[in-house]
Amino acid sequence: MPSVRTPIPGVVYPSAADTARYDALGLFDTLTMPEAWEQLAARHPDRPSVTDPDGTWTLGELDVLSTRLGGALLALGLRPLDRAIFQISNSRELVLSLLACLKAGVIPVCTLTAHRALEIGYLARHSGARAHFICTDEARFDFAAFAQDMQQAAPGLEHVIVARGPANDRPGFRELKGLIDGIDLAAARDLLAEVERDPAQVAVFQLSGGTSGIPKIIPRFHNEYLWQIRTAGAFQNLSHETISFSAAPMMHNAPIVCYWGSTFWAGGEVVCTPAPTPEGMAALIRARRPNLMAVPAPLMYRLLADDLLAAEDLRQAVQIAPGFPRLMAEKTGAPIVNLYGMTEGIICYTAVGAPLDVLCDTVGRPIDPHTDIRIQDPESGEPLPEGEVGEMVFRGPSSTRGYYDAEDRNREAFTADGYVRSGDLMSIRRIDGVAYVTFDGRVKDVVNRGGEKINCSEVERALMDHPAIASVLCVPMPDPIYSERMCAFVIPAPGATAPDIREAGAFLESLGMAKFKWPERIETVTEFPMTGSGKPSKPLLCDRIAAILREERASAAASA
Repeated sequence: MPSVRTPIPGVVYPSAADTARYDALGLFDTLTMPEAWEQLAARHPDRPSVTDPDGTWTLGELDVLSTRLGGALLALGLRPLDRAIFQISNSRELVLSLLACLKAGVIPVCTLTAHRALEIGYLARHSGARAHFICTDEARFDFAAFAQDMQQAAPGLEHVIVARGPANDRPGFRELKGLIDGIDLAAARDLLAEVERDPAQVAVFQLSGGTSGIPKIIPRFHNEYLWQIRTAGAFQNLSHETISFSAAPMMHNAPIVCYWGSTFWAGGEVVCTPAPTPEGMAALIRARRPNLMAVPAPLMYRLLADDLLAAEDLRQAVQIAPGFPRLMAEKTGAPIVNLYGMTEGIICYTAVGAPLDVLCDTVGRPIDPHTDIRIQDPESGEPLPEGEVGEMVFRGPSSTRGYYDAEDRNREAFTADGYVRSGDLMSIRRIDGVAYVTFDGRVKDVVNRGGEKINCSEVERALMDHPAIASVLCVPMPDPIYSERMCAFVIPAPGATAPDIREAGAFLESLGMAKFKWPERIETVTEFPMTGSGKPSKPLLCDRIAAILREERASAAASA
């Protein structure tokens, strides 16, 4: 397995020693991700590959469409190793666009449709992106106007490619269908034949969970990403008979590795919907009968509570329920697996049929036997024995060696011996002789809202620009559905009244901050509780909001 042929400045590649070690173990394929999938398509062109409410593409149809689109991207002027911002809703077009970029060597930057100017502007400039994939059929947000604004904020964004909806003759905008129709298959194949196929090269620019502000860019390479995707599929016994459905944003790392991507590269069928209304999702689930599902717990509860789905509609599917295994098991009666992962390169799963204590008290074990984890003291870095809680650090075939073009961050993010610092408090627990890991909290200052990690300091910095706020501290508050939501404790500016939730949301929207990061409760205070050393105490604020919520629940129960 050779080292990368054309290194990208700012990307930290595996060392020669790591490359030789994984080569000796025979871990990685010598094919790129699109080549591995093309082999499946050539053998089974008539099998369904991706379905949304508008229809189904077979493997053969998707192979032809992605080849033509990949060639069209090159004909448009994009070049291998160019970057493209992805803001496409879950759909057949997303899968098509991703596969086409992989074939053309264009590197997708895996942003979210929920990201706004603050995130997209920075990520487009930092990555040097030349293209922006969007949808214009989104009723709640004008992505066409947004993309034009982003071209001003990041002048390198030369091309806007509309995956769904009309381009309306805007300069620099191209519709997916028009690109595909504008090139024949033979011409597209000729153009793609010139693309260097390097399994050690970057496949996608994934994003960190955002626990230290705006997400950092994580290069994921064809060989190791394909290895992790296939390993996740093998752990759950996925095959061409797998039909997966996930409501999570498909460009997130977890869906690519654990939900739809592991199905896709096993030759199975991916089911998705661009408009995840409860009614639409329920109809799609009933129509396609997925046997692997990942639906957020709040949404699953609504589907059941509103009688849109019944438990018998779900029992045939393995339900991936990170953080909510017991509740999902009770609600659905389906086989449940728990999940822990980081885009930086570790995935832990519980197995289907795992005992209740493994399912509910742990987050499983690493799916990759070559992943090495260590629990250490968060302050000293000293290794801790099994059973003690400390920061989990890890390294392995799929672990990142460095964030893209981020030398300062890289000095903080890794131990001296090359382990990735997770920032999560965990422990190793043996059950029936097998070592599992438990999740016990976070070293970092974040709110974990249903799996979305929100950096408190980022929101605090933004809110401090509000003229009515003198000081603010954001903390997690417990929530029975999302696990945590954000509460902002605000000291108003002299003579001012603290903004309410609506006003704070409007202010953060004006700054271009994604909505899922906004506080969902504001408590006005005159001062913050202090630690013994005279610093504001977030743990005491967490205790305060937890007590307030308990009192409110008790009062509501008494008056019911």
